Amino acid sequence: MLNILWPVFIILSFVYALISGRVNEVNNGIFESLSDAVELSMTFLGTICLWNGIMEIMKKTTLIKKLTNLLKPFVNFLFPDLKRNEIAKQEISMNMIANILGLGNAATPLGLKAMKTMQKENSRKDTLSNAMMMFIVLNTASIQLIPTNVIAIRTSLNSGNPTSIIAPVWIATIIAGLVGILITKILIKKVK
Repeated sequence: MLNILWPVFIILSFVYALISGRVNEVNNGIFESLSDAVELSMTFLGTICLWNGIMEIMKKTTLIKKLTNLLKPFVNFLFPDLKRNEIAKQEISMNMIANILGLGNAATPLGLKAMKTMQKENSRKDTLSNAMMMFIVLNTASIQLIPTNVIAIRTSLNSGNPTSIIAPVWIATIIAGLVGILITKILIKKVK
């Protein structure tokens, strides 16, 4: 749907610019936007490289194993259907750690890997399992301690205090996570 809407909006904007005689303003806007996009991309690239490097260092040390063990009771409670699937639980834990650290871009491949592992055990391939539904909810709520992407955006836009959003992000993501988990657990029990 968006691949239809965006070109329509762009074409309408150019037509309006031609009719109203504002083609120069449209051209200036395009080049300013390109410059801002490149600057924002470079900020994101630096942030992603930093955190992916930290995740790689954590993988090579025992820190990831310790964090995974710390999350184990929580993962066992949320995903009771995965009792014997240690690989899926470890991938879910890695995704949760990446989200907690605010590494949304690094969390995505880990989440896809966890979904593929859970799909292997799924008896109904065209329907999400309970564990997959819970994982989607948990991943979407994305409880974060360090919202690196938002801080990077605020920094690139010259915010006076880019880290001032940390406490509101904690509150919002924790509430979203708890509500999502609660509703999913209730609905899963009703369906069974």
